Amino acid sequence: MPEGDVVWRTADRLHRALAGRELTTCDFRWPSIATIDLSGRTVLEVVSRGKHVLCRIDGDPPVTVHSHLRMEGSWHVHRTGGPWGSARTEHEVRAVLANAEWTAVGHKLGMLDVVPTAQEPQLVGHLGPDVLGADWDPDAVLATMRADPQRTVGETLLDQRVLAGVGTMFMAEALFLRGVTPWTPVADVDTGGGLEALLDLEHRLLDLNRERAVQVTTGDARPGRDKWVHGRSGRPCWRCGTTVRVAPVGPPPTDRTGFYCPSCQQGPRPTDDGRTQRPLGSGARSRRGAGGRREPRYR
Repeated sequence: MPEGDVVWRTADRLHRALAGRELTTCDFRWPSIATIDLSGRTVLEVVSRGKHVLCRIDGDPPVTVHSHLRMEGSWHVHRTGGPWGSARTEHEVRAVLANAEWTAVGHKLGMLDVVPTAQEPQLVGHLGPDVLGADWDPDAVLATMRADPQRTVGETLLDQRVLAGVGTMFMAEALFLRGVTPWTPVADVDTGGGLEALLDLEHRLLDLNRERAVQVTTGDARPGRDKWVHGRSGRPCWRCGTTVRVAPVGPPPTDRTGFYCPSCQQGPRPTDDGRTQRPLGSGARSRRGAGGRREPRYR
């Protein structure tokens, strides 16, 4: 799922293409809002809120087009009347917003709503401070984290109600750099300024990556060397050579994948039978291994 840096960059691209311009085309291919036509209205701004995109449009009352990319969604911008810059399936287009110069196409969006701007809190009011937003408040986040000290730090970082914008990649990479496993209780991280340093690191990682087309946490943008542990299960740790592992973070059915190095990161870790794990995306989610054994689901 795209994380806060990608969503910020998406909103920035849409803002530069749409803000201050009158819509000439408004086509929502989403059953609940398919009859809404905002043509003739002017886009005021497009901003991100965590992993959400908010396109605010004038009118009486002003309205907000809210979208969430989920796993596969994306917004693309091209010259109005010109060809799309990349191949996309027409039947999976969910929204088209265009002005005389630019056309924005929402493809495979996971959520799409149109609400009066005054009602935005109904959609994003549950979110914690946005790591890349003007409302970023690490003290407020620290207070929320400390209110549940036995919750694992990985699950806490992924909870958008605590802080908005961090996903599995920035969770795993920041915890690797801080040397703790995702299953470490918050209370155990909160020693010697550990939580403050972790939140500062999360903010710096997202801020550094919001202008980049390729996310990099290692300082090396070469393919395959841009992440420390995320997506690297079954491969050697860049720092110590130990095989990187992956296991679920959080309780099912909302558990997420957490990558870690058993040597570089201290703290609790899930029961691990040591069987071989393939790198993420290298094969089916579940296969028969040697002797007919079923290999781990998480890769």
